[in-house]
Amino acid sequence: MAVERRYWLMKSEPDVFSIDDLARSPKQTTAWDGVRNYQARNFMRAMKVGDQVLFYHSNAKPPSVVGIAEVVKTAYPDATQFDKQDVHYDPASVPDQPRWDVVDVRFVHKFAAPLSLDLLREQSSLKGMELLRKGSRLSVQPVRATEWNEVLRLGRSQAV
Repeated sequence: MAVERRYWLMKSEPDVFSIDDLARSPKQTTAWDGVRNYQARNFMRAMKVGDQVLFYHSNAKPPSVVGIAEVVKTAYPDATQFDKQDVHYDPASVPDQPRWDVVDVRFVHKFAAPLSLDLLREQSSLKGMELLRKGSRLSVQPVRATEWNEVLRLGRSQAV
């Protein structure tokens, strides 16, 4: 029985790592590292190869969905948790029981125009989207197929 494709949203600050940085990465692929929230980590652990990702620029003016990535490698230990020189170092994490994981994602497409948070909030079909929930701050979150399709529709309509 085939596993159904799932959809996700992953946030990154564009001055730290943008969708353009992903597009310029070797093979347009990177390890999504530095996640230090257990719920977000668990979502990454649930990701499968082929799952699709909305790439979201947080802490931007305006915060926006800017394109699409795809999961190309499932969860494995985040090496930055063990590196004392890295900002994501976690002294409580040990190699035989790592706390934090990464997934590898590959650039798929950049939208012609960013889909701002305000634009998304205006869509009644997205009112239940996790991103739009008051107080929602997760850097990795699930997206329902209907929400995914609506965001893609908006991406096409904003390209004009």
